[in-house]
Amino acid sequence: MKMSTVNHQRHLLRLVLSCRKITAQVTHPQTASIIAMASSSEQEFTAEYRAKLNRFPRSHNMWDSKIASRVGEKLGHRLKEAGICNVEIDHQEELARPAHYRKMVSPLFQAVKRAGIAVAGGEKLEFWS
Repeated sequence: MKMSTVNHQRHLLRLVLSCRKITAQVTHPQTASIIAMASSSEQEFTAEYRAKLNRFPRSHNMWDSKIASRVGEKLGHRLKEAGICNVEIDHQEELARPAHYRKMVSPLFQAVKRAGIAVAGGEKLEFWS
């Protein structure tokens, strides 16, 4: 019974971005506690991060749309394991991001959607298909 109520609530999917990493977290609607998260700082991404650090000329961004997509895949699988099938994006927050970040995070939202998680609010973003 408890699992069915979890599935019908809209959990909030928020991104924390910096030039070094991207973190996606899904929070519970009433308590704001983190239900699931994935980040480019996880072990899987360490080798790529080190390679970018040692590259010349140095890149200012340590993540790109490919890494964002893989973070979205991981998040989607973790949400499915937690029994969550609906998340919501704050589209105003996403539209307020600089254009280059919006373009790079689009694959993350698409990967979550491909994992079978309904993403509400994404249809209001210009990159959504």
